[in-house]
Amino acid sequence: MGEVEWEINFMSIKITYFVHGTTTDNEKEISSGWKDVELSQLGIEQSIALKDKTKDKRFDIVFCSDLQRTHKSAQLAWSGIYDIVPDKRLRECNYGTLNGSSSSIVEPMQEEECIYNKFPEGESYEDVKARMADFLKFLKENYDGKSVAIVAHKAPQLALDVLLKGKTWEQALAEDWRKTKSWQPGWEYEL
Repeated sequence: MGEVEWEINFMSIKITYFVHGTTTDNEKEISSGWKDVELSQLGIEQSIALKDKTKDKRFDIVFCSDLQRTHKSAQLAWSGIYDIVPDKRLRECNYGTLNGSSSSIVEPMQEEECIYNKFPEGESYEDVKARMADFLKFLKENYDGKSVAIVAHKAPQLALDVLLKGKTWEQALAEDWRKTKSWQPGWEYEL
């Protein structure tokens, strides 16, 4: 008896990840978390400029967090060009009672305590990773072979570094572009 050969074509999904524009909280060194804060004037200008900075890229769809800072960033960059779909799974980490607190309090907790332990009445970074894993499963089931843009926050981006680039949380946090102020108009991932 001959062997049956199966040819399975798995296509990849190209993900380009963008962070929302600067917010009024960012300018005050406040970690918003789930606090639904607005873009600052600078953030509005950054989001509008993103349209030109990404004119050579093509997306099949744009997903964003359902918080207004990401949704507004996506709209200012690509409204009328791409479908923009808000998704709660792309939210920033829920800092619980510390949503909207000083970054000098929240940021050390991100690296020292709350990777695996929840913020008081909130989430851990592992919880964000679980949300992102669920979102990636959704993409794989519905957008295989497509090019997807995501506009979201710090924790979901770090979760992608862990899930798709094989980094540990400690590596992802240590190598975070925010520490070196090395922003760029999109980070590439492949699923």
